[in-house]
Amino acid sequence: MMRAWILPMLLVLCGSTVATVLTFEGSLGTAAALLLVFVTLAGVNSPLIFPRSISAQEAQRRSAADGRPVVFWRPGCKYCIRLRIRLGRNARQLHWVNIWGDPAAAAAVRAANDGNETVPTVVVAGQPHTNPDPEWVGEQLSPST
Repeated sequence: MMRAWILPMLLVLCGSTVATVLTFEGSLGTAAALLLVFVTLAGVNSPLIFPRSISAQEAQRRSAADGRPVVFWRPGCKYCIRLRIRLGRNARQLHWVNIWGDPAAAAAVRAANDGNETVPTVVVAGQPHTNPDPEWVGEQLSPST
C-alpha cells in the first residue's frame, strides 16, 4: 500500500523544498502559493479522493446483488482521477477496487485488457469497459441518482 503514497509524498516534499528556497529569497507570497499548488496536487493524486476500496471478490458479489458497476483503479492514474472527479458524489455508488491492493483485481484487469493493467476498467453487467467516458458511467447507475 505504500506504493500508492509515493507520488503524493514526493509532491509534498518538492513543494516544501521549493517553498523553503523561495522563503529564504524573500518571496513569501510565491512560496505560499506554490506550496498550496503542490499540496493540492498531492491530495488529488492520493488514495484519499477515492471511496474506500474493497476486494475484487467482494465488489463482484455486491455488483451481482445491486447491479452497480465495479471500477478497477490505481492511485496516481490521471484517468481514474478524471473519472472520480467527473462523477462527483455519484462515485460513492460504484464499487471501487484498487488493483495495487488486490492481486485478483489486477489479474481481472489484465484478463479484460489483453494482459495490460489499463485502468480505469469499469465492469457493467459482467462486461468490462476500459477508460469509459465518465458521463456514460454515470448513466449506468440507477435512475435514482
